[in-house]
Amino acid sequence: MQHVTTDELDRAPTRTDADRRVLTEALGTTDVAINHYRLAPDDRLSAGLHAHADQEEVFVVTEGVVTFYTDETDDDTVTVEAGEAIRFGREEFQTGVNHGNEAAAVVALGGPRDSEEVLVPRVCPECAADAVRAVPNDDGTAGFVCPDCGEAGDDIDILEDGMVGIGPP
Repeated sequence: MQHVTTDELDRAPTRTDADRRVLTEALGTTDVAINHYRLAPDDRLSAGLHAHADQEEVFVVTEGVVTFYTDETDDDTVTVEAGEAIRFGREEFQTGVNHGNEAAAVVALGGPRDSEEVLVPRVCPECAADAVRAVPNDDGTAGFVCPDCGEAGDDIDILEDGMVGIGPP
């Protein structure tokens, strides 16, 4: 058995302003990734709309309200309030934003634990596949590799607000 207090864990780096604490290693999990997020108003869980080809995710909102976007427009959103949870399967695009006036807290669970295949909804210029794998660069930019044809490029923009250059504002 392992026991931790989230506030005693170091804040983990993110491409957003979210306060993320990684519980995975502290709890010694082998099959599930666990993160705790505190989101101030307008903070987001991730840098932009994305999916994991090799991982499903569950988000449990424990405080406040988080709006989850599931496509590149504002048309497909789900509002999740404290005491509610939402699940995204493999290859389901999502990103979460706290549009409220109060802080929000979220526990994120991902399984299997280690995910290496992050997809972004961008059309491959070579084969027109509708999603490519994001490949982060050391300088804060990101490139891509198409999982269908292998085409590679380096033009996925990381915007000033930390969002990948796709998805809702």
